[in-house]
Amino acid sequence: MLTVAVLISGTGSNLRALLDAAADPEFPARVVVVGADREADGFAHAEEYGIPTFMVPFAQFASREEWGTELGAQLDVWRPDLVVLSGLMRLLPADLVDAWSPRIINTHPAYLPEFPGAHGVRDALAADVAQTGASVIIVDNGVDSGPILAQERVPVLPGDDEHALHERIKPVERRLLIDVVRRVATGDLDLAAVSASAQL
Repeated sequence: MLTVAVLISGTGSNLRALLDAAADPEFPARVVVVGADREADGFAHAEEYGIPTFMVPFAQFASREEWGTELGAQLDVWRPDLVVLSGLMRLLPADLVDAWSPRIINTHPAYLPEFPGAHGVRDALAADVAQTGASVIIVDNGVDSGPILAQERVPVLPGDDEHALHERIKPVERRLLIDVVRRVATGDLDLAAVSASAQL
């Protein structure tokens, strides 16, 4: 059984989808802990499912590196097989990424490498493209630049604003994330092999 830690900053909609999927006895992964960088509404999903939570408030640390050290210490307590970033709105420091790579994955509301960064949906609309998408990647030390594990196109429709487009992307993100976690758990997806081939 694959054990998963999920890190959030907000409502944790991807977390909710993963918890719902893991509630099925046939699903080969379990969320063992949920962490956040601040008080997050998504903790309610963890509490509903009886999942332990922890918080490492970014604002209480003098540097990103010190925050990352404490976040890593919290993860070490649980020793998850996989860390999922679910709307964590902080760049992880390099030492933490290096310690856990390639076992940290993230979703992104664009068809990477198109529109990386915090405003992928807004940037797609500004570029006036006909389609954008959703991606699941291995986290590296760049901004949404890690090896791609899964992605799918989502059309941009006439009249779309940022909210409408993002709401259509989110279900695709959730489905891709759940599928990636399942494939990692069953051995159908080897994160180390994907990471190694990306570095060639």
